[in-house]
Amino acid sequence: MGTEFIETPEQTIHRLSPQVTPQRLQKMQKVIEGRTMNVAVIMENIYDRGNVSAVMRSAEAFGFINFCVISPPGSRFKKANRVTQGADKWLRISRYNSTTEALCSYKSQGFRVIATHLDAPKSIYEVDFTVPTALVFGNEKEGVSEEALNLCDETVIFPMSGFIQSFNISVAAALCLHQAFLNRKNILGKNGDLSKEEKKQLLAEYLLKDRS
Repeated sequence: MGTEFIETPEQTIHRLSPQVTPQRLQKMQKVIEGRTMNVAVIMENIYDRGNVSAVMRSAEAFGFINFCVISPPGSRFKKANRVTQGADKWLRISRYNSTTEALCSYKSQGFRVIATHLDAPKSIYEVDFTVPTALVFGNEKEGVSEEALNLCDETVIFPMSGFIQSFNISVAAALCLHQAFLNRKNILGKNGDLSKEEKKQLLAEYLLKDRS
């Protein structure tokens, strides 16, 4: 979720902008121009923290800052040496204990929920990512759960030509997000679509986070 402000975003920007270099401020503004909240990444019951970190890096790199982690109470992550390289700082991360709760929340916000599946009738290349879309990625062993599949609006497949018919989750997510990025750029001419007010809010958040 976004940072809650006691002061307005405008006040935060006015207060903190002089504390960063002009180059750093320009970089933040350029990055924000490429951001969207309309493509969300949902990670369901991931076993290896390193995989979550890798997908966070891909999401941040392509401008998709709406990120969700579903982790049931009592679940255990495998420790990993890999880190997000700071990507998590620039994402808006929501956390849920329940798959149903998470997916229903996104659907209520107007998102179409999609998961990749080996038996899906539709290619990911056919998906219009200009429509608000939440992509669900399941864990390393079982993939997306039946609970999630039952709630998805549709499933898609990433076409492959080899004997191997599945990718590592971090690779699969990176490929899907790259396709979403290209699709939006081809149709809209750009990926970013934040309103002026959303850009102000995000710049204020980034200025605050840049100090930590």
